[in-house]
Amino acid sequence: MQATKIHRSRGDKIYYGICYAVVLLMTLAVLYPLVYIVSASFSSASAVNKGKVWLWPVDFSTYSYQYLLSYKTVWIGYANTLFYTVFGTAINVFVTMLCAYPLARKGLVGRGPITFLFTFTMLFNAGMIPNYILMRDLGLLNTRWALLLPGALSAYNMIVARTFLQNTIPEALLEASKLDGCTDIQYLWHVVLPLSKAVIAVITMYYAVGHWNSYFNAFLYLSERSLYPLQIFLRQILVESSFDTSDITDPDMLAQLQGLQELLKYSVIVVASAPLLCVYPFVQKYFVKGVMIGSVKG
Repeated sequence: MQATKIHRSRGDKIYYGICYAVVLLMTLAVLYPLVYIVSASFSSASAVNKGKVWLWPVDFSTYSYQYLLSYKTVWIGYANTLFYTVFGTAINVFVTMLCAYPLARKGLVGRGPITFLFTFTMLFNAGMIPNYILMRDLGLLNTRWALLLPGALSAYNMIVARTFLQNTIPEALLEASKLDGCTDIQYLWHVVLPLSKAVIAVITMYYAVGHWNSYFNAFLYLSERSLYPLQIFLRQILVESSFDTSDITDPDMLAQLQGLQELLKYSVIVVASAPLLCVYPFVQKYFVKGVMIGSVKG
């Protein structure tokens, strides 16, 4: 069977042409900074300092990565960040689904007020100092739990999961399960969770990205270097590598040091972002699905 060819009017062609041009420009605006950062990180210090790098690496060099990865703290930070991301995400997903499931049940008494309380926390919170005092009184300072427990539940992700369960899983499944003698826990484990793989994947990605990029809680609650995540160590390396150039009179040496400082900035961005950039193409469809799931909060 021959496919039907859609004939577009001249106005439609102009409209689609403008749309494609705008999308292309936006893509280039987002993509070019990433390409430039990677190219600059693999260029020589003099090429970066003189502004010779535009698209491809100039005078290819890996010196900035050798300098950066020579710090043992980078590997400690990678290990800690991986730990916080894996275990923190597992706790987040467990708590979120455990909270979203009962709120998705229409028979839950007080479901409206409870949901309001969760929504209220999205707009108001106690603040930095009360949170620090709470962490201190609970004995969580300088422990890994300080980065795992305070953000164990995101109200937004919980509402997204609750909306998915409420709109996707029919009540007839619950009634059929009860007729077969299923308890609520069994229904949740054997029916609800297998049918919720899409939303679980979405909130897992959201939580994992948040843990990987998180640094502020570690900055507040941790003082033991052995517990620092990667971002704290990278910041310290940048601060330590901020050379004092006020006493340098040799222009070549001055340009080399300034170029090295710039190279380290680009290398730090690549080292911190590379794992997520490698994983993102494989999970991009889940982010798109997450936007669609979260578009209706009914």
